[in-house]
Amino acid sequence: MTKTTKKTRFAAIVLTLAMMLGMFSIMGVTTASAVTDKVSLYSSSVTFTKYGAATYEVFIQTRDNASNQQVYVHYLYMDSLGWSDAKAEYVTTLNDGSKIWKAYFSSFNTRYAIKLVADGREYWDNNNGKDYGAGTRIGSAAIAPQRNGSGFWYSNTYLVSAVLQNYAYHKNVFVRYTNDNWRTYQDQALNYKSTKDDGTEVWETVLALPSGNSFGDSFQYALCYQVNGNEYWANNFGANYDYTFYTHH
Repeated sequence: MTKTTKKTRFAAIVLTLAMMLGMFSIMGVTTASAVTDKVSLYSSSVTFTKYGAATYEVFIQTRDNASNQQVYVHYLYMDSLGWSDAKAEYVTTLNDGSKIWKAYFSSFNTRYAIKLVADGREYWDNNNGKDYGAGTRIGSAAIAPQRNGSGFWYSNTYLVSAVLQNYAYHKNVFVRYTNDNWRTYQDQALNYKSTKDDGTEVWETVLALPSGNSFGDSFQYALCYQVNGNEYWANNFGANYDYTFYTHH
C-alpha cells in the first residue's frame, strides 16, 4: 500500500468520525460541562440515621434560564455498589432569580455530588473534584440550621444550632422565635461554638420554652446572620422552622 493510499484512508476515517460526532450532537446526546456557577450545593443535613446508613436532605441552587431543568444528587450508596441518582424537587425561586431544589438520599458511604441537566447538557458541583461527604454543611447559603440536638420534650428547652459562612470576624447571629404563631416574638443571640474543617462556623443557643402539650403547635423560629452591613435569613424558604426540624425524616 502506498503512502498516498494510507493518507487517503486515514483522512476518510477522520471524516467518518467527525460525521458520527455531528450526528450524535443532532440526536441530543448529553455532553458534560465543568461550569459550576450554574449549579451548587446550597446546604445539607442529616435527617435520620439507622443501622449505619444516613439519610440526607440536600438543598441545591441553580442559576440557569432553561425551562427543562432536572436536578439530581449523584451519590454512592455503598463502596461495593455503583452510583445512583436521587431526583430533586423544585422548592422556590429566590429574589435573585436562582432556583432552590430539594432531594433526599440514604447512603452508607455518604459521598455525593450535584448534577444539573439543562438543554441537553450536564453541569456539576462535585466540591472541586473531592465530592461532598458526611456532616451538616453549607455551600452557597450564608447560614443554615444544623441538626445536632434534640427537642424540648423532657427539659422544656430547645437547642438551636446554625452553620454559617465566616464572612467577617465581627458578626451578629440570632434566632427569632414565637410561642403564639407570631402574634409576638423574641430574639435571642447565638454564641460561637466551633469552626469546621472547611472554615464555616457553628453557632448555638438554648431556648427556654413553656411546658404544655399544645406548645408545639404554636412554636416557630428563623435564623438571622448580620455581617458587613448585610442581613441573611434562614427561614425554611418562608415556611419557618418548628419543633419537628430535629425529628423530621
